[in-house]
Amino acid sequence: MARAYSLDLRERVVAAVEAGQSCRAVAKTFMVSVASVVKWSQRQRTSGSPAPQPVGGRKPYAVARERDWLLARLAEKPDLTLRVLLQELKDRGLVVSYYALWNFLQHEEITFKKKPPRLRTGPARRQKAA
Repeated sequence: MARAYSLDLRERVVAAVEAGQSCRAVAKTFMVSVASVVKWSQRQRTSGSPAPQPVGGRKPYAVARERDWLLARLAEKPDLTLRVLLQELKDRGLVVSYYALWNFLQHEEITFKKKPPRLRTGPARRQKAA
């Protein structure tokens, strides 16, 4: 992805448009696209600055707003399935996908194992001869 144009260039472009030049003439003068000139001018009018918006970052999980309820529900009944949790979340007004809930629980390091580690079967190996 290309880098954003400098704030200095953006301010000069917006100043030229505000001085009365057309967007096409300003775009040709500063060798930028007409769409950029229009967008920067609109951003100047709406927010007061032609500065670029922040890029990147992570969005929080949609399920995060129900985190406390989910943790309490799992503490109350730890053997709930994801499908049951999905239905209960839907009843509470939050519709998310199976994988969104799965990822949230994985992020919270909540897993469900049917048997404790000591009772699970191990890989098949040769037994040592007596």
